[in-house]
This record gives sequence, structure tokens and C-alpha cells, in this order.
Amino acid sequence: MARRFPLSPLNQRRLAGFRANRRGFWSLWIFLVLFGLSLVAELICNDRPLLVSYDGGLYFPVVKDYPETTFGGFFPTAADYRDPFVSEAIEEKGWILWPPVRFSYDTVNKNLEEPAPSAPTWVNPLGTDDQGRDVLARTLYGFRLSVLFGLMLTVFSSVVGVAAGAVQGYFGGLLDLFAQRFLEIWGGLPQLFVLIIVASVIQPGFWTLLLILLLFSWTSLVGVVRAEFLRARNFDYVRAAKALGMSDAKVMVKHVLPNAMVATLTFAPFILSGSVTALTSLDFLGLGMPPGTASLGELLRLGKENLQAPWLGITGFLVLATMLTLLVFIGEAVRDAFDPRKGGAR
Repeated sequence: MARRFPLSPLNQRRLAGFRANRRGFWSLWIFLVLFGLSLVAELICNDRPLLVSYDGGLYFPVVKDYPETTFGGFFPTAADYRDPFVSEAIEEKGWILWPPVRFSYDTVNKNLEEPAPSAPTWVNPLGTDDQGRDVLARTLYGFRLSVLFGLMLTVFSSVVGVAAGAVQGYFGGLLDLFAQRFLEIWGGLPQLFVLIIVASVIQPGFWTLLLILLLFSWTSLVGVVRAEFLRARNFDYVRAAKALGMSDAKVMVKHVLPNAMVATLTFAPFILSGSVTALTSLDFLGLGMPPGTASLGELLRLGKENLQAPWLGITGFLVLATMLTLLVFIGEAVRDAFDPRKGGAR
């Protein structure tokens, strides 16, 4: 029989406080559903079939490349399943199971009835951009990229910020004094100018942008964690642990850090929304991901450059506004869950 790990009474009250905020509770579920759909974007929007049955055999083009000769073609290169010759050859001896949208984020629709960007149709539900690429596919892939980038930046910045704030608050003295002066100078650096300089030297990418933004985003949690460690380092149980010979590292991790994690978890959804906004802003300015990458910022920029195609800007705005609204509502619910003054947590 599987063992159960029940929540402590404190965590049960926090969970009840989170559920009491119905807006944040349902926002979390909606966000998880949208993020889950974006994680399987290849099964929803793809220019490759999900499954192919040919001459009694089953093939999975969505996860593996097959040469054209496998389906009766003449060339040993990877099969283009959108080619009428290949699709007709497969359907003569089998069948093809396509995803709901037969376009990937970089697939160009060469059979448009009007010049790109084209208006929404049954083939392209949200239309195409100025290069003939499906907007729905690029939106879904861009949503996944934005959320994954924001999550990674939030985790890394939280780790660095909590560590820096913990060291400052626990030891105090001259270390805290010089660290505070460093934070004041570091926070005054023009982040946008640094990004422009870096973009002029190297080609920005996912990890490059993550590292650059991490250099500036880790300071957001230092203040609250530092204050918590300054307050808790003189508590009786901390002094007792030190008197018993426990090392400073163990005291910080075991006795003081759990209190500081409350502030970290409370700020995490807001840091995530800020990270997504930062990536979107850089892509909008052309300083973000490499050209051709599916991103929400590029979609907004294309909407600005193609005012005759309002579906581009409207789609980018609605997706970004929905994502940020859900994250803010989730952050408010988390804040209420850790606030003992709220009725749901009492």
C-alpha cells in the first residue's frame, strides 16, 4: 500500500487560502492547460504527419525522418509530406494522420489565395504573417518559448538572489554594507544599453539572453531575503543551534531559509511575468531571439509593421495579455495563501 505524505497544518491552511481565491485558483488551471498544450505543440501544429500507414507498416514522421524512397519516391532525402506526389503515393497503399494544423512555426504556405500576410481562413485559422507562415503555429510555439524562458530565468534568478540575500542578512556588518553599495551601483546600470552592446558583438540566442537578463534580474529578491535573515538571525532557536555547534551554513539552510522562502514563493509569479515581458520587449525591438524564431514579441512587431493585417497585432496582444493576467492572478492567490491575515488561511 502506497504511503501518504500528509501536509502539515500550516501548509493545509496555506492551500486552503490559495483555493479561497477563486480567481487565482482557476487562473492556475487555465495557465496549466495552455502551457500543457504548448508543450505538445508538435502534435497540434506540424507540417509532418503524426502517423503514416504504408504498405502494411506504421511510420511516425513526427519523431523520425524517413527518406522519400520509403514511400515509393525517387530521392533518398527526407520526405516532404506536403508534396502532392508523396502524399498521393502514401494514400495509394495506406493513409495519413495529420495534426489539426498542418503547419509548423517555420512552414511557409505556398498555396495562399492572396498575398501574404493573408487573412484568417479554415486552412490558417489566425491567418499568416508577411512571410506566409501560420500565425496559430507561431503563437503556440512562441507561447511555449516565452513560458520556458520565464520559468528558467525565474528559477535561476531566485537561486542567486536568495543566496546573495541570505549571506548579506545572516553575516551583516561590513559585508552587508559593501554588498548594498554594490547593489545600488549594479541596479543603476542601463540594462537596455548593455543588451544593445552585446547584440552588436554576438548573435543573441536563448542562453545568451538568459545569461544577460540573469545578470540584472537576480537583485529583485535580495532585499526581502536579506530583511528576513536580518530579522531571524537573532531568534532564540537560531542562537541555540549555533551554541550547539551547528555550522553557519546548516543554520542558514535548516533554520532561517524556510522563513525566507515564503517571500520567494510569493514574488515568484510576478518575477515570471516580468521575465516574459522582458523577452517579449527584446524581441519586439529586434534585440531578442534570432530571426525566424517563433516569439510573441516578433508577432507584435509584425503587427506594427503590417497595419493592414490587424490579426497579427490583435493575436499577439490577446495572447500576451491573457498570459500576464493569469500570472498576476496566480501571484495574488499565492500572496493571499501566505498571508496569515487573510480569512482563508486562518
